[in-house]
Amino acid sequence: MKERVKKGIILDRTACNGTGGLDYDSLNENFKNNSQVSKIWNLETPDPWTIKRIVNDIRKTPVAQLIIAGNTPGFIKGYFEEAMIAAGGSVDDIQLVSFQEYCLTSAKDTVMAKVLLECSVKGISFDMAALQDDSEMITDTLVIGGGIAGIQAALEMADGQVKVYLVEKSGTIGGKMASFDKTFPTLDCAACILTPKMVEVNQHPNIDLMTYCEVIDVTGRPGNYTVTILKKARRVNLATCIGCGTCSEKCPATAPSEFDAGTCMRKAIYIPFPQAVPNKYLIDEKSCIYLKNGKCRACVKACPVPDCINLDEQDETVKLNVGNIIVATGFKPFDASRMPQLGYGKFPNVLTALEFERLLNAAGSTGGNIHMRAQDKKGNWIFNTETPKPKKLAIIHCVGSRDENYNKYCSRVCCMYSLKFAHLVKEKLPEADVFEFYIDMRAFGKGYEEFYQRIGNEGIHIIRGKTAKIESKGESLLLRGENIEERLLIELEVDMVVLATGLEPSEDMEGISRVLGLKRSRDGWFMAMNSNTDPTGTSLGGIYIAGVCQGPKDIPDSVAQGSAAAAKVIQNILRGKVSSGFENMTPESILNKANELAMIS
Repeated sequence: MKERVKKGIILDRTACNGTGGLDYDSLNENFKNNSQVSKIWNLETPDPWTIKRIVNDIRKTPVAQLIIAGNTPGFIKGYFEEAMIAAGGSVDDIQLVSFQEYCLTSAKDTVMAKVLLECSVKGISFDMAALQDDSEMITDTLVIGGGIAGIQAALEMADGQVKVYLVEKSGTIGGKMASFDKTFPTLDCAACILTPKMVEVNQHPNIDLMTYCEVIDVTGRPGNYTVTILKKARRVNLATCIGCGTCSEKCPATAPSEFDAGTCMRKAIYIPFPQAVPNKYLIDEKSCIYLKNGKCRACVKACPVPDCINLDEQDETVKLNVGNIIVATGFKPFDASRMPQLGYGKFPNVLTALEFERLLNAAGSTGGNIHMRAQDKKGNWIFNTETPKPKKLAIIHCVGSRDENYNKYCSRVCCMYSLKFAHLVKEKLPEADVFEFYIDMRAFGKGYEEFYQRIGNEGIHIIRGKTAKIESKGESLLLRGENIEERLLIELEVDMVVLATGLEPSEDMEGISRVLGLKRSRDGWFMAMNSNTDPTGTSLGGIYIAGVCQGPKDIPDSVAQGSAAAAKVIQNILRGKVSSGFENMTPESILNKANELAMIS
C-alpha cells in the first residue's frame, strides 16, 4: 500500500451556480475531520487579497498535495503553482477536480460531489471507481430531432443495418439548415447539401420517419427503453396525399410562414417548403377556420383524392421499444424583441438573421432580391419585389450573446454568418454601403480567417464597437453606436438593419430534459458526460446528444457530432451491451469500490 500523504483542498466557489447549485458548505464540513486532509480553503472571490492569503497559508502548511475543486478549477490553478513550489512541492502535486465535468452542478448532486472529492483524496481515479456495469440491449434506436445532426446520425446508423426511428416535431425534417441560403465559408448552397440527405432518410429501408410527432414519456432501463410518442393529427393522409396543392389553392385562411420566419404568408393547409420531406400537406389547427368554428371545408371539397383529408382526425400515441436514444433537438434564435433599444418589432426594416436569410434565398418570397419590408392589404408586414431596395445596410453582431443581461456565452456562428450576409449583399447590391458592427471577430474554424480577410477587401465597412440604440428618422433608421478603434461615437443613417441573433436552447429542451432525465448547463444546454473526452455521451446509459442541443456550434461540428453519436450506438450494438450509466450508480457503490482500490494500490 502506498504511503498516505497530507493533502490540502481549495474549494473554488467563484464559478458555482449560486442558488440551487452544489452545497459547498456541506462539502467543507465533510472533509474537516478527514485524517488525510491538512486544511481546507474556501475561495469565495478571486480577488488578489484572498488569493494572497491562501498562497501564504499554503507555504506555511505541511501539504504534500493540493486539490483544487470546483466547476472550473483550471482557471485558478496558476495562482497556486508558485506557492506549492515554495512549500517544497511541485506543480505536479496540484490535482484538479471538476464537478462540472461530471455533470455535478445542482444541490441534489452534492452527495456525489463528495464522493468525487473523496476519490481524489484517496488518490483513486473516479472513473475507475465509477466503472459502470453493462446491460443487455435492444438494437433499435431512436433519434429525437430531424435537423442536420439528427439526419446524419440516423443515416450513419441505418447504413450500418440498424433500425432507426427518427422523430421530428414539425411537419418536415431539415431543421434550421433547410432555411439557409449559403453556408460559410465556402458559400455552398445549403439546400444542395441537405436535400439529398433528407430524401435519403425518407427512402431508407432502415429508417422509420415520424414527423409531426413528439416524445412525451420514456421509461425502462438503459438498453431497453419504452418510448411514448404523441402523433399529432396532420388531418391529411400521408399515404394517399399526392401533393397536388389544390387544397391549398382553395383554402381561404392564411398565417405567417414559420419556415420563412414570418417574412411571407402561407395557407392553413400547407407544405412547409417545396422540398419538404415528407412532401405532403398538413393542417395548422391554429389558423384553420373549420377547426376554430366548424364552418369551412373548402380543402375537403377541392381535394381530388377521396377521404384524403379528415378534419376531425385526433392525436394518438404510440409506443416504441429502443435500446439507445440520440437527442438532437437543435436550438432557437434569440428573441430580438427582448432588446427594445434595437427596435425589432417596432421598425419593420430591422430584421433578424433568419428573416434576412429567407430574404436572400432564391426560394424566398422575393426570389433572393433584397427589398424593404411593407404591409400587405391585411396589414401583415411582408417582403415583395414592389418595394425599394436598401442603399445602406447595417449588420449588428452579438445580439443576445456575450451580454450579461441576456446570454453570457458566445454563439460561435454569428460573426461568420454576418460576414456571409455582407458578401451576399454586395453581390446582389454592388452599390450598397454595408456596415458591420462587431465586438470581437471570432473566425475560429478552417478557412474562416481567410473568409474574414476576403470580406474585408470587398469594400465593406467593418467597425469594432457596440450599437446602443436604433431610432426612426423619417423613412430611414438612425443607428447610434461607437467605433472603439477610432474612439468615436457614431450616428449612422441606414435603410435596413440586420440583427445577428445568437442561439438559445430550443423550447422543447426543458420537456425532453424532464422526460429523459438529462442534465442541463446553467445556460440551458444539455450537458455532455465529459466535454473533452466524451462530448456526445451523457450521464445516462444508452442516451447520447448531438448538434447544437449540446451548445452553439456550426454545421460541420454538428454533422461530426451526429456521426460520433451514431458510432457510439453502433459500438454498443457490436458489443451487444450498453453501459448502465453513471446516473444509475449510487454514491455508496462508488465509494466502496474506491476503498477497495485504495487498499490494493
